[in-house]
Amino acid sequence: MFDFIRNHQRLMQLILLVLILPSFALIGVSGYSTYVSGDKDLVKVGKSNITLKEFDDARSNQLRQLQSRAGGAFDPAVLDTVDARKALLDSLIDRHVTVTVANKDHFSVSDAVLRQTIASIPDFQVDGRFSPQRYSQVLTSMGVTSRDFEQGQRSDLALQRVLGPVTMTASVPVPVMQSIERALTSERIVRLRTFPFSSFEKGVQVSDADIKDWYDKNQDQLQVPESVSAQYILLDEAAAMKTVTSVSDSDMHKYYEQNKGRYVSPARVLLSHIQVSLPKDATPEQTAKAEARADKIDKEVMADKSKFAQIARAESDDAGTAQDGGKLGWITQGTWSPELEKAVFALKKGEVSGVVKGPDGLHIFMADDVQPQHGETFDQAKSKVESEIRRQLGADHFADMSSKLTSLVYDNSTSLKPASEALGLPLKEANGIAAGALLPANEVDGAAAIDSPDAAVLKDPRVRRALFSNQVFTDKSNSGVIEISPSVMIVVRVGKITPKHVQPLQKASASIRERLIQERAAAAAEKAGAAALATLQSHQITASLDGFAPALTVSRVNPQGLSKQVLEAAFTVPTIGLPAYTGVKGSDGYVVVRVESAAAGKPNPVMQASLPTQLAQILGNTEQQAVLQAMKASVGVKMLPESEKALAGETKDQG
Repeated sequence: MFDFIRNHQRLMQLILLVLILPSFALIGVSGYSTYVSGDKDLVKVGKSNITLKEFDDARSNQLRQLQSRAGGAFDPAVLDTVDARKALLDSLIDRHVTVTVANKDHFSVSDAVLRQTIASIPDFQVDGRFSPQRYSQVLTSMGVTSRDFEQGQRSDLALQRVLGPVTMTASVPVPVMQSIERALTSERIVRLRTFPFSSFEKGVQVSDADIKDWYDKNQDQLQVPESVSAQYILLDEAAAMKTVTSVSDSDMHKYYEQNKGRYVSPARVLLSHIQVSLPKDATPEQTAKAEARADKIDKEVMADKSKFAQIARAESDDAGTAQDGGKLGWITQGTWSPELEKAVFALKKGEVSGVVKGPDGLHIFMADDVQPQHGETFDQAKSKVESEIRRQLGADHFADMSSKLTSLVYDNSTSLKPASEALGLPLKEANGIAAGALLPANEVDGAAAIDSPDAAVLKDPRVRRALFSNQVFTDKSNSGVIEISPSVMIVVRVGKITPKHVQPLQKASASIRERLIQERAAAAAEKAGAAALATLQSHQITASLDGFAPALTVSRVNPQGLSKQVLEAAFTVPTIGLPAYTGVKGSDGYVVVRVESAAAGKPNPVMQASLPTQLAQILGNTEQQAVLQAMKASVGVKMLPESEKALAGETKDQG
């Protein structure tokens, strides 16, 4: 329901700022240097500097954390962009500014608050309570002393006191909240007429001259990044299974008998009983007395078996079952003593056993139901047994082969051929592997990795990271064994290196033709849609509904599948003089929107309960950014020339 709020936070922030953003007093800040400048300064914040080393350390730490969370599968290319580097540098600037203000205005945290904060951290708790032993263990495993950790926590808490109150105290006045709620729930009844781009492609003509002209003017868009061809050995369960020989009948028989419970369900009987207790050290007199009583009960039961439950309630010494008519439940063969099983599993449904002596006394059993042994015979289960044995053998072979593969690629570091021959694994090759992705097939000479059956493995970030590491890329050495999953491993080696280049016209021609067709079809669809829109607007009241889809009732919180562009277009149409028409270019075509009516939305209790919190969070973040901007202006933030190189990725990590 609240996707609109999440997807339109900039709009919501603007609404809140226009309506109620309070004025902020600039915070007076004097410079305070808490960092030692490196050889290259990127940003001057007051009297302190953000250095290249600090920036590189933050990038390395960010990458380690993301890779740790993703189990090593995180793609570093995601962070290797100007936007990612700028976001990181901005966060460092914000922290420097906050540190400066915290020191200047003497923000501090008491020992009591520090203790309470540390005690509330779940990692330091046992059964929901702080544990000093657990605290020491965790810090030791992190390689951090308690003093350093507590100083770090104290600093973080002090920094939170600079901006924390701004966020926590933000609240949205009721009239503003009600106004936003009305905007979110207001409804429009609309009809759509779509002019799909694809419908106009057939008539589009693109000449060779058009393609050549586009190629000459847009070569920057045809840049193919540096890539490599890779030799590789893939070890997975399927490869290990190929090394498993046939399984003999004797081995299958043995496995079947050892695991019979998986193929055959043993016999079982639904029992009721009457017990006459007999102590283990009973005297002859006690035994005779118990046997006489049991015989008497047995005769009563045999006289009328339908009264078994009634007699059990009156006579059985087993208090746990007597009150339930002696019911024991289902008894599976192989779970009782042999003397008892011999008696009970000889019974048919409805039969009574007579008096049976057991370890804990004398019993009279009645079979309420009987299920004989059932399941698969060896012949019926043979194929299943063979498959399970082969799978187990394959797992054993996989473990053995993975161990040998590790040794072989290190012992022969400049070739994968010895490992391939020793293990009987094919030596494969794939082309067009760039550091950031697998290249499209039309940009690759030879067998493209993206079309390979192993493409899912080859595009794994760990594989690409290994191929472009110094040892593998520069020295042409084998990589180590890369574990993609517990059952998939790969070793790679760089073959041919293809430098960054512009794709030749001959190779790019087909994709350029397709692009031009799509662009011209989109223009034709937009032209046709705009013409239809003009006609409809000129005959607004009497316009025909031909070509329009059925009416939809939509709102910002219930868009009924409409795209963001179409939905916003529908809500920008003036509600006076409906029906009214507007048009918008969508992702798949030009859409003419007919707005037939507008109405206020119905109250939504769920929204009314959660909207204030969401709006307060948005407002709090907005106010926090406003305070930060004021603090930056007061402290003084100056971007130095070296920062441009860092953001462009032209500098190298120091240390």
